[in-house]
Amino acid sequence: MKSFDRLIPFLSQARSALGPVSSLALGCAIFVGALAARFALEGTLPPGYPFLTFFPAVILTTFVCGTRAGSLCAVLCGLAAWYWFIPPDGFGLDFQSGFALLFYVFIVTVDIALIHAMTQALHRLEVEKGVSTALAEQQRTMFEELQHRVANNMAFVASLLGMSRRRVLSDPAAAPAIIDEARGRIETMARIHRRLHDPNQVELPIGTYLEELCSDVIEASGVSGVACDVSVLPISLDIRKLTTLSMLVSEVVTNSLKHAFPEGRTGRISVTLERRDGMTAILTIADDGIGLDAMPEGTAAGHGLGNRIIEALARQLLGTISRTSHLGVSTRVEFPV
Repeated sequence: MKSFDRLIPFLSQARSALGPVSSLALGCAIFVGALAARFALEGTLPPGYPFLTFFPAVILTTFVCGTRAGSLCAVLCGLAAWYWFIPPDGFGLDFQSGFALLFYVFIVTVDIALIHAMTQALHRLEVEKGVSTALAEQQRTMFEELQHRVANNMAFVASLLGMSRRRVLSDPAAAPAIIDEARGRIETMARIHRRLHDPNQVELPIGTYLEELCSDVIEASGVSGVACDVSVLPISLDIRKLTTLSMLVSEVVTNSLKHAFPEGRTGRISVTLERRDGMTAILTIADDGIGLDAMPEGTAAGHGLGNRIIEALARQLLGTISRTSHLGVSTRVEFPV
């Protein structure tokens, strides 16, 4: 098996390096060598061996140079043997010479066909081996990615529960609401991961994916009268960045739904994702709600739990975050892609 593993790359590299013209030229050179060897053996061999050096030449040429060069070598060797080494000389033809030529044609045809079939089988084996290796590497990568993501998620949940605990200690009466917020965030994270691992979602454009995500967040919040518009230019993100980006979008939209539209106020939230250059993406989430000045003091100052989570997610993206307020709140995150 190890010999085959070395043989397949050797054949592929040899044929690629030679090219069609060089392969034919090498086949002719092998024929010349076989003819010279046959002349050198003339007189030392008993009668009846006209093809002794030609059969190995055809096999070697077919094996190294391919079927076309092997066929050319076979024709040249057959003509040379017929002209010089099969009586009567000079392309003479009788029953015995005709039988010898038919025997030669049969043998070289079988040899060429077998070598061609073997080469094709070896090539298919190499392709299948490459596919198997790629699948094994993909599974290994996915397993490592899953481990990394689970560890990150557990760390996120632990941090969320820690912040919730500190809030409960400072305001025990708000414990039910704080626990409900934590549960909602964990459920949102679970929905994000279900979407990421849904086979039907794999080929979705990021824009469509974020539209469905925002619809889920709005529906889960129970807020009515608020719509979400998503605009995403063509962009590609790996699964880690897409996971973090999804959680960030979900958290910002949740914050807007919670604080920007009080008392049944209606409005819109826009989510845009675009490239500034080849290395930087810009995520902008804006609402037309009441604005930072009208929000509770902790929220406006950026000290709320939701804001701290947003800033932590932006850091996971290796990005910078900024907020502005004018006829609503706009959150802008720039991060490398």
